[in-house]
Amino acid sequence: MLRGISIGISKGERVALVGESGAGKSPLLSVLQDRYGGNTALIPQQAGLVRSLSVFHNIYMGSLHRHGTAYNLLNLAWPQKAEVARIRPIVERLGLGDKLFVPTGELSGGQQQRTAIARAILQGGDAVLGDEPVSASDNHQSRVILAALSETFTTVVLAMHDVDLALEFSTRIIGIKDGGIALDAPAAELTRSGLDFLYRK
Repeated sequence: MLRGISIGISKGERVALVGESGAGKSPLLSVLQDRYGGNTALIPQQAGLVRSLSVFHNIYMGSLHRHGTAYNLLNLAWPQKAEVARIRPIVERLGLGDKLFVPTGELSGGQQQRTAIARAILQGGDAVLGDEPVSASDNHQSRVILAALSETFTTVVLAMHDVDLALEFSTRIIGIKDGGIALDAPAAELTRSGLDFLYRK
């Protein structure tokens, strides 16, 4: 439950929402999605994949709005070379190059998460909202993902569980505690110990 929140995100910011589980980060992302909608990509905590379809098809869904129904159905039955060529560099960067035509139901949790991230990257837009998008990745893979998101989107807002990574990646930290904003400051002015209070009862 959110309470008394007023927030504005400026173009070009990389914002990390931090706080313990249940503090209100996911509801805040939902509010931001409703407010900014339109040209904004979303990476949900639950990947929202069609498990029987391949990595390619799940990623391609991020571009359905760009094509007509006939072309989209054609790609479902017979992936077109142009679309494969457009998607392959994204999956290769995210370490999924050998999984392109593997059903997502056969992937690990981390691979499914990266498929959802690739879908958002293909969708594109001015901004991306992500709910714990690197929670199933190691530090190296997390940095690869965060770099890809920063290069694709002008504005990035992510709920993050790794405080050190949040401080490294973001330009602004918003600390959520008990459904309210307990801290809002430039990341460069903060330290890990300065955020510990967000996780104390």
